This record gives sequence, C-alpha cells and structure tokens, in this order.
Amino acid sequence: MAMAIYSIFMVFLLFCQLGLKIASSDEQTTPKHTLQEAYNVLGIKPNPDGSLTREIRIPMISAQFPAVVASVEYRLAPEHRLPAAYDDAMDAITWARKQAVFVKGADAWIKSVDFSRVFLLGSSAGGNIAYHAALRALDLNLSPIKIKGLIMNQAYFGGVHRTESEIKLSEDAYVPLYVNDLLWTFALPKNANRDHVFSNPLMIGGSSYDLGRIKRLPRIMMKGDDGDPLVDREKLLVKLLKSNGVQVVSIFNEGGYHGIELANATAPQAQALYDAMKNFIKSTR
Repeated sequence: MAMAIYSIFMVFLLFCQLGLKIASSDEQTTPKHTLQEAYNVLGIKPNPDGSLTREIRIPMISAQFPAVVASVEYRLAPEHRLPAAYDDAMDAITWARKQAVFVKGADAWIKSVDFSRVFLLGSSAGGNIAYHAALRALDLNLSPIKIKGLIMNQAYFGGVHRTESEIKLSEDAYVPLYVNDLLWTFALPKNANRDHVFSNPLMIGGSSYDLGRIKRLPRIMMKGDDGDPLVDREKLLVKLLKSNGVQVVSIFNEGGYHGIELANATAPQAQALYDAMKNFIKSTR
C-alpha cells in the first residue's frame, strides 16, 4: 500500500481586531488584514483501500481569526522528496509578493491585506517546511511584503542520535519511532540520513544554513507537548535560536500527543493554541 507525506498550504488574512486600520479612497476607515501564510500538516492515514483520509481543519482554524483562507497543496513525498516542498512554499511566498505589487488591480479582498505583516505558520511537518521557507526568504527581495513572524506547532524535526523523548515514547501511538524513521526515509533526498539539515536543523553548515542566516530570522513562536516524541528536538532548536539572538516565545505543555489539535479542533488544547497564536501575532511588531 503506497503512502504519501502530505500537507496543506494555507493563506490566512487576519482582520483588524489586531489593531491595523487604513483609510480608503473615500476617507472611510476600513480594516486592513494581516497576511498569515500557514503550512499545516495533516498526517498519514491509510484507509483499507489504500487511499488517505484527510482531516482538514481549515474551517476550525480560520474561524479563530476573521479571515479569508486559501489553501494550496504542495508536492508529496516519496515521489517528490525534499526540497520539493520547500520550493513550493517559496512559490507561494512569491505569489503573495506579486499580489502586493499589483494590489491596485487586485480583487477587493486583496486590497485590504496588510502585506507588511506576514506570518508563516506550520504544524508538524508544516513546521519544518515553514522554518526552511523562512530561512530561504531571508535573502530574497520580497518588498513590499514583510515576514514578521514564524509560528511552529509540534514542528517535525529529526536526527540520527536518539533524544530522551524519542526513546521514552518509542512505542507512541501516533509517532512510533519506526514510523518516524520510515517517514524520513521517504522524505529526505536519496542516500541522506536523518542528520541532513532538512531533518536536523542543528546540523548547520554551508551558505544556506549558517549561523549568520539563523541570526536574521524573525520573531518565532514554538509550541510543543511533552507527550510528543518530537518535543526534545523542538526544545533543542529553541535553544539554538535563542543562543543566536532570535526572539523566541516557547510554549511546552505537559502531556498531550502529536497532532492533538488536529485530532480534536474544539478541544481546550486547540483553543489554547489559537489563543497563543493570536497573542503572538498581536504582540509582534
């Protein structure tokens, strides 16, 4: 039975409850939306017939923000290994820039977007993609858009050396160790191991992933759960980022599990995540 690693790329346009307003041509005050580009992983759920069941939570997430949501699927592994997903993420960022450049001729909903406040959001593998997209974007001229922040929820990273959380939760019901290893085998370039920089952000090196670039990252929110085997890798990345002067808001909850908000988008844990995201965006200038 074939399996594919898949995610959804979403664009959130957040309205003026964040305190952003502009004057329209007729001198009336109208909302100016914050643009949030979100990469949200939905997991791997093979059905008996070999198809994949997608639990798309876009309506639940977008309902937390007065927003217009557009989603774009990007190429899947193993047919399209990394960095294909990163390339597609950058295409989406480039699309956003084009909308900003030609905004005068755009539809009305585009005209009200504040392209100077762009946020990248990723959950699970989407967190990995958003992180690498943010790094790539640093050396591009994206004017007039500005990426103001990066939100990673249960970001999916790996490595050859086992962390304590991976060992402790090796038989995890959601991300058991053998499945984790298999997913990286599918996703990484051929013949690469889990210490490839696409998997392990601590293995920096080369012009694309040096410390100089990391120091230039925008403000970051990292959220994880102690019941998730991946949590130690998220904590290690937070340590690296903070040691290089990046502003990081880290939220690590007791208990939980990987994909807890996707499993039940109306659960208290999901609402806590939405509230944290709203606070992060509102406090980022």
